[in-house]
Amino acid sequence: MKSKQSSRREFIQRSTKGAAAGGVAAATGNAAVGESAIKPLKTAHTHQSTSICPYCAVGCSVVVHSLGDRAQNVKPAIVHIEGDPESPINRGTLCPKGASLEEFVQSDRRLTTVQYRAPGSREWRRITWAEAVEKMARRIKDSRDRGFEATDAQGRTVNRLRNIAMIGGCTDTNEINYLLGKFRFGLGLVSYENQSRL
Repeated sequence: MKSKQSSRREFIQRSTKGAAAGGVAAATGNAAVGESAIKPLKTAHTHQSTSICPYCAVGCSVVVHSLGDRAQNVKPAIVHIEGDPESPINRGTLCPKGASLEEFVQSDRRLTTVQYRAPGSREWRRITWAEAVEKMARRIKDSRDRGFEATDAQGRTVNRLRNIAMIGGCTDTNEINYLLGKFRFGLGLVSYENQSRL
């Protein structure tokens, strides 16, 4: 009968438990005490979900371990984030920035609301998303009205806008890049940079 092949994760978990049990048993001289003294891994009873590291264009896959039974009144708590060993891109490894994702996600300094500082002011104030979208839309419209060129110096139709630039993120999905492209061409933007090179 063919034995089941262990995954890398299962092998490491079993090896760690065995080493810990052996160490406790050797120190105490009692194998039963060594077994009972083993602390469960912090990921033992977690829900695992996969995601993509947001830092660069490599797209490393990560496994997010969270506690909570997904009930409506329960907020899940992330207890650990690690590289996904099943990913062909990073094969379970993460760079130093990716390895710090748990702190990035759960930092008490992370902004969760929109902050606005008026021109000339030193104070930031909280505004709603509706207010923020209205401010951005108004500024884009005003800038486009001031800078839109329907024709060039020779009278040729160009329909371009050169006083606004757009930059896309390296981890934007194909769908986001498609929408950014539509938005860009709709405004007539010339200055556009994105790693997808649309």
